[in-house]
Amino acid sequence: MKTLLIAIGLVAATTLPALAAEPVKMVDTKMGKVMATEKGMTLYTFDKDAQGKSNCDKDCLKKWPAFHAVGKAKAEGEWSLVKDADGKQMWAYGGKPLYTFSGDKKSGDMNGDGFGNMWHVAK
Repeated sequence: MKTLLIAIGLVAATTLPALAAEPVKMVDTKMGKVMATEKGMTLYTFDKDAQGKSNCDKDCLKKWPAFHAVGKAKAEGEWSLVKDADGKQMWAYGGKPLYTFSGDKKSGDMNGDGFGNMWHVAK
């Protein structure tokens, strides 16, 4: 019994931090499930980004704010950290940096999808 409890404790200790590491939540929309911040703001990818590198310059970041990592965020699995044009850490999923859109005013807005044929909701 003692061995079983230790094993359960080890599984919880190694599994729970991994679950807590995901910086986004998935929300149901008319386009299916999409990634959003904890506040429900839709996240986007940019076609001009390179794998693991943001190509959204400082002017671009005014309209498309980077989804910044906070605290001592750690990359894990499909999640990685890249630097934005200001040198701040931002989240990337599958190597694609993630952004919000200044034109989205409330939770659930997806006004940036398809913008300039280069911006897409993150799924």
